[in-house]
Amino acid sequence: MLSPMEANMNLSGKAALVTGAGRGLGQEIAKALAAHGVKVVLVARTVAELDAVVAGIRRAGGEAVAIAADVANKNAVYPLVQAAAEAVGPIDLLVQCASSLGPLPMPLLFDTDCEDLAAVLETNLVGPFRIAKAIGPNMIVRGGGTMVFVSSDAAVEAYPRWGAYGTSKAAQDHLARILAAELASSGVRVLVVDPGEMDTKMHADALPEADRASLLRPADVARVVVEAIADGGGSPNGTRFSAATRLDAEAQS
Repeated sequence: MLSPMEANMNLSGKAALVTGAGRGLGQEIAKALAAHGVKVVLVARTVAELDAVVAGIRRAGGEAVAIAADVANKNAVYPLVQAAAEAVGPIDLLVQCASSLGPLPMPLLFDTDCEDLAAVLETNLVGPFRIAKAIGPNMIVRGGGTMVFVSSDAAVEAYPRWGAYGTSKAAQDHLARILAAELASSGVRVLVVDPGEMDTKMHADALPEADRASLLRPADVARVVVEAIADGGGSPNGTRFSAATRLDAEAQS
C-alpha cells in the first residue's frame, strides 16, 4: 500500500543519475525512482551488477540505463555526465551513493596510509564534488533540480577505526551545506541523508559480527529518500535528515 506521500508523487518523466547503484542503497533508490516513472542512469564500477539491476527495472516497466564508471577517476566524470544526458536528457535528480570504507579491516588513523586516506576522499568527497560541478550549472540554467548526498552518523560521531570514512563524510556534509547556501536562490535543492545502519555489503564489510536482523532494509531507506526528493516543501534546500528517524516517526503515526 502506498503512503500518502508516495501516492502524491509527481516525478514521472524526470531524469536521474544515481551513483553507487550496483548494490545496496543506490540500487534500491534507482529502483524506487524508476517505479515512479523517472528515467534513471545507474553508475557503478561493476558492469555485471549494473546490468542485473537495469534488467530488473526494465522487467518492471521502468526506464534505466547503465554506465560503468569510477567516480574517483577525474577523467571519467565529464564523459559520464555527457553519456547520461545523451541517454535520458538533462539530469533533474542527482543521488550520490557511491562510497568507500578504505582498507579492511578498518585501521586506526595513525595506521592509515596517507595514500589510502586520499583514495577514500577521492571516492567520497572529491568525486561527488566533480559530478555535482558537472551537473549543477545545467540545473541552475533550467531553474531547478535536486542533489542528494548520502552521509553517515560517522560524519558527526567519532568512531575509532572509522577515521578515513568519517572524515570524508564530515567533509562531504559541509560541502553540501556550502552548496545549499550558494544555490539558495537558484531553484536547485541540496539534501543530505543519513541512511542509518543498513543491511548492506558495506555494513557487513565494516562490522561483520553485526546482527543483520537489527539493521534497516535498504528498500525502506530508499523509499524515504525518494519521498524527500518529491517533497519540496517538507525537505527544503539545505535539509539534512535521518532516514531512521523518519521511519521511526512513520511507524509510530
